Amino acid sequence: MEDGMRGVTALLATSAMALCGGIARADEADAGRQPIIVTAPGGGIDSDDGLSLSASDITKGGSPDLLGALVRNFAGVTLQDAQNNPWQPNLVYRGFVASPLQGQAQGIATYLDGARFNQPFGDTMQFDLLPEAAIARISLLDKSAVYGLNALGGALLIDTKTGLSDPGLEASVSQGRFGMTEASIAAGGARGDFSAFAAFQYTRDDGWRAFSPSTLYNGYLDLGFDAPGGGLHIKLVGADTDLTGNGVSPVELLAVDRRAVFTWPDNSASRYGRVSLHPWVALSDTTRIEGTLYAQKLTLHSVNGDAADIEGCEEEDEAGLLCLETVGDTEDEEEQAVLTDANGDPIADSLGGEGYGVLNRGRTATRAMGALVQLIDQRALGAGDNHLALGLSYDTSRTRFDTSTELGAMTDERSVEGLGPIIIQTDGAIAPVGLVAHTDYWGVFAQDRLPITPRLSAEIALRYNWARVVLQDQIGTALNGRHHFSRLNPGIEFDYELSDALALRAGYAESNRVPTPAELSCADENAPCSLTNFFIADPPLKQVVAKSWEAGAKGKAQLGGFAVDWLLSAWRTDNRNDIQYVASEIRGRAYFRNIGSTRRQGVEATIRAHRGGLQAGLSYAFTDATYRAPLSLSSPANPTADEDGLIAVERGDRLPGIARHSATLNLDYAGQGWSIGVDVIARSGQYLVGDEGNDTPRLGGYAIVNLRASVDVVRGVSLFGEVRNALGRRYATFGTFSEVDEIELEEAPGASNPRAYGPGAPRRWQVGIRARF
Repeated sequence: MEDGMRGVTALLATSAMALCGGIARADEADAGRQPIIVTAPGGGIDSDDGLSLSASDITKGGSPDLLGALVRNFAGVTLQDAQNNPWQPNLVYRGFVASPLQGQAQGIATYLDGARFNQPFGDTMQFDLLPEAAIARISLLDKSAVYGLNALGGALLIDTKTGLSDPGLEASVSQGRFGMTEASIAAGGARGDFSAFAAFQYTRDDGWRAFSPSTLYNGYLDLGFDAPGGGLHIKLVGADTDLTGNGVSPVELLAVDRRAVFTWPDNSASRYGRVSLHPWVALSDTTRIEGTLYAQKLTLHSVNGDAADIEGCEEEDEAGLLCLETVGDTEDEEEQAVLTDANGDPIADSLGGEGYGVLNRGRTATRAMGALVQLIDQRALGAGDNHLALGLSYDTSRTRFDTSTELGAMTDERSVEGLGPIIIQTDGAIAPVGLVAHTDYWGVFAQDRLPITPRLSAEIALRYNWARVVLQDQIGTALNGRHHFSRLNPGIEFDYELSDALALRAGYAESNRVPTPAELSCADENAPCSLTNFFIADPPLKQVVAKSWEAGAKGKAQLGGFAVDWLLSAWRTDNRNDIQYVASEIRGRAYFRNIGSTRRQGVEATIRAHRGGLQAGLSYAFTDATYRAPLSLSSPANPTADEDGLIAVERGDRLPGIARHSATLNLDYAGQGWSIGVDVIARSGQYLVGDEGNDTPRLGGYAIVNLRASVDVVRGVSLFGEVRNALGRRYATFGTFSEVDEIELEEAPGASNPRAYGPGAPRRWQVGIRARF
């Protein structure tokens, strides 16, 4: 980490305190006036049946926790600990993923204050970059054609605070088990038409698993002008994070020590800056133009220590040298190739023929910018109000990606220590990468909520997406490529109000996602690649097209003195030309490929009730995710694979990594100056990633209990505490296969079970103090 970024985030915190002292709270005249800031394409027309959380939901445990709030409130949201870092989970919703990890098929579009937040190189979602202390609201919406690329499973909308919407000062400091320290401060206010808001957050966590520390600095600043006929906000977001996530471990190792890691280090350090403008102007009493313009820069450094198929050469004329297992001329043939360094010279065997690993280092530097502009018109028409949105979006990026692979030695603790030589194979199996990737995404959309009768309306959507991905190899020509994709996506939904307390809906929508630069550059099964060094060749991939149906109902009632709200949804999404990351026969290598059709369908139900200080919520989600066409996939570590490392997938086999049944229960009671709460989070079993044929036992389901409480010390100041996994359950949220035959596990001698899990965190506690003025 560099002191410069820390200074920037510290400056934001200082600004917050100055703002609180220099700008008064919004007066009564301002209280009813809220800034207009774009949240997503379409002007929020289709958000009435979405799931949403407020800032108070995010901080219910005491300190800001976006991911925890999503899981405890929505059964349809599951977090997989594939990387085993709290800020690097796979967020799975309706069988679709938003993840910071390359190799995950990203299927959820994310927007931060109306600007695309999927990082353009791999469409990844980096949760560690978000200033949680500044989040005003988060919404999870079902499919709509207007949300653009990646909205196969829906859209995640994140709205930040302003001085007008959130005046005052809020701060918290807490400490917890495993070296967890958190501190956050946020302040805002308004005077006349001007407002300001700033937030800063610091987090340090030693990690409950071995060798897994993380540190995060996040800052945010909003300056706004809001008048009756128009307004402008400028927002700054900054992050400096250093995350260690050492991934899954073999089950026999976890049985001896759940803190143990398999191979390490696995570290990623990000520096992120983003500036955005949010203007709007009223053209008339019924019409306005609003927009979001943004520019951002992300620099990501990664280092990954891993085992490798490197050993002493077997041929007599190559004695004393190292060789790499590689793919032969035919599918079922494996060969050895002499390992060579940057000068093309053979690398000598210095460890007696075994015990080798690699250190994959990568640097990703991305500059991106874009704009979303839309015209919003809302006026009386026929039987009701017509709400029309017409808009245009453009997102462009330039990414420079560089990698190198250093030969290393596996230590007794299974870390990898560099030996010096940089590996460069003449056949390109391991080689440095210098790549520049350009992306351009255009979108033109229209959405209209048309009143048909006083109780019946139709939401009609249409969007045209056009994408270009250009790859420029900076070392040779193998990675060069130009790819163009386009599609017109329609959508329609009918909403019918049976009464003021009951509404029905039914709709259809299409969406698409295009292959990312990462996927396009690693799509050759004869030249597989690793997640940190995954650019070998550039064969084409087809874009993914999703066709979705959904029906549901929502309502409200008074029962036994309780005010009750409920939401019910049934849905089905069929993907054509789905993309999957498939394992290679060579350890640590894989490639992307189209796998044909898949289907995700299910039912979700949510009910919330409150009476006085008591609040209760119960939600359930059933998700059935299956392959719809037979295929053969490579999964060499799967014990049921054939001699070529292949498994057979039949029509109807379930997609791995997706829980079929999910449920959450949360209860909170607020008394006079105190509150208590409990969550129960339950998930059923799932098939392991790599077991697409469903031939091995599933990963077991789990249920965990979280507790929280707070008590006021003086007015505006309270003490809080939280205990997660209060019963100390041992469980896992993610499973796959790992080759353990060539790495000696001192804790579990003779280990041979290839199953490897991402273990869930043990009992963790946190206590702190929070102030609100």
